[in-house]
Amino acid sequence: MPDSSRQFQKDVEAFMAKVPIGTVTTYGDLAALAGHPYAARTVGGMAHHGDIELPWHRLVNRFGGLASGYHGGREAQAAHLLVERITCTNFVVDNFKELRWNPLT
Repeated sequence: MPDSSRQFQKDVEAFMAKVPIGTVTTYGDLAALAGHPYAARTVGGMAHHGDIELPWHRLVNRFGGLASGYHGGREAQAAHLLVERITCTNFVVDNFKELRWNPLT
């Protein structure tokens, strides 16, 4: 993996670690925060294979939708979010706009 890719992964993971309990963020938000706004799909791959200590359950798509590729499926992601009092309807985060974390906005 090139040094720039390694740095991007480190940056994404550092931002993911900062997502507060009870909030969610998007693949695109993390990609932009890490300096590559068009790398949302790459962030998705990182989430699927990334550090299991990070709160990947707080990562959703740009519409607030849960990830079908989440370990255990969208049902498991919804259950993990519910522990933080984040509810979902039809696998989309309720009140997504209010719960969306992005330190730049």
